[in-house]
Amino acid sequence: MFILSVLSAFLPVLLILVLLLRFRVAIDVAGAVGLALTILLALCRFDTAPSVVAQSVLAGAIGSLPVSLVLAAGIFQISVMAEMGAVARLAALMKTLAPGRQAVQVLLINVGFGILLTGLGAATVAILPPILLALGYSVSAAILLPALGYVALCMYALLGVPAVVLATFAGQPVYETGLALASFMPIISTCVAFATLYVTGGLRLVRRGLWPALLTGLSSGFTAVVLARLGLVTVTAILAGLAVMLVLVLYVKCTGRPLHDPTLGTEADREAERRLSLIRACSPWLLLTFFSLLLNTPALPFFDLVFRQWSMPLDIIPGAPERLRLFWQAYFWVIVCTLLCLPLLRATRRGMAAACRKSLHRAWRPFLATVIYFAIAYVMNHSGKQADWTLGAPDNNMILVMAEAASNLFGTFYPAAAPFLGLLAGFVSGSASSAVAMFTKLHMAAAEGIHVSGLLVATAGSVGGGLAGVISPSKLFNAAASIDRMDAATAVLRPAFTAGLAITAVCALMAQVWAY
Repeated sequence: MFILSVLSAFLPVLLILVLLLRFRVAIDVAGAVGLALTILLALCRFDTAPSVVAQSVLAGAIGSLPVSLVLAAGIFQISVMAEMGAVARLAALMKTLAPGRQAVQVLLINVGFGILLTGLGAATVAILPPILLALGYSVSAAILLPALGYVALCMYALLGVPAVVLATFAGQPVYETGLALASFMPIISTCVAFATLYVTGGLRLVRRGLWPALLTGLSSGFTAVVLARLGLVTVTAILAGLAVMLVLVLYVKCTGRPLHDPTLGTEADREAERRLSLIRACSPWLLLTFFSLLLNTPALPFFDLVFRQWSMPLDIIPGAPERLRLFWQAYFWVIVCTLLCLPLLRATRRGMAAACRKSLHRAWRPFLATVIYFAIAYVMNHSGKQADWTLGAPDNNMILVMAEAASNLFGTFYPAAAPFLGLLAGFVSGSASSAVAMFTKLHMAAAEGIHVSGLLVATAGSVGGGLAGVISPSKLFNAAASIDRMDAATAVLRPAFTAGLAITAVCALMAQVWAY
């Protein structure tokens, strides 16, 4: 009977995997099928009240908004910037940076700049591919490198939303989850830096970029540690991205090599420079940085105001309100800053119309996919509950059944398995936050069964979920969509999986050693 429950609990995830890998079904379609099966199993196999299922789906949809809407907002922002010439202006600058130092340029753009953009709530995988393509990188590199580089601080994306989601599902303060996450970052970030060089130019580029990679990984990782101790979890990625760029600039200066060579640009680049100054081109991100720091600095009154006092709770699930926090969310400020900067970008009516058309075309499916996978997580978490939201029997909860099975299967090695389970959840859902939502309760319950720290195991699983960004079909799909080369997304899956599995193995080793 228990084996049947285990198979039933895992069946939606397995079905989604088969649809994605064997039949190459689109991620939103696979998710919709998985959600339908999850609902059916919750009702018929796990004795869940219909009202609980309905409210769980609604709560999941609302809970997904910080992630789903920021993807849509980021695509809108980069579409506007592309139409107004801002992307071309940035590409013109980046072509001239660190001449003859490919390792520095790759790390500066994909890790430093990528972390910064992701921390601000901008969709890095939608923003950087057009820039890399303009710099002369191949289509495959333009798709893969942004998805790999930003995961160096994956759990601090979107103003720390994944870290906040982890705190919510683990039942811990954000400060505690921030400290736990930060402990992994120096080593994980360094691994990501070396992987970025390897997929770009193989071992040759790794050898040539040894010091830049070390400086990149350690500067971003230890910035996360320091900021976690200061309680600045939500702005970690912003400041870590700036730290990486500063350290790499200082490295180039110390080696006596030029940082900038304006002669490398083409006539098209010079035309882009004449049309927009660098300040104008970067104005949406500069303004977004200002508001992000203003709203998330604990010493100022604004964080308490927009995060706590104006949390805007919606009581969908009794005792666990969904907090909208509209005026704190990254998507709100991405849109506001983009609109405020339209005069600086010299926006035209025709350009805005084109940007809106492209945004709608590119954004609706990633938005829908995120909503669906959050809904799956919420239904799983609340399965087996009756109309009064009490759990009649533990065997009727999908997460508890999966946790017991995982504990029995992996035993004392569950801490090492958790990152790979997180990687699986992130691969399936396409989002670090979705992965956290899906499996955190599982990790906590399994850790309790083997008497190790639940927060450590849940954190390791969350890091694995964040690392899934490099192998997630939705991330690669978004990156390919931003350059209108969706046909090329599958070409990068093999190197992406190699990099993702290797870094996750390092995380697994760390978790296992620290657990005991």
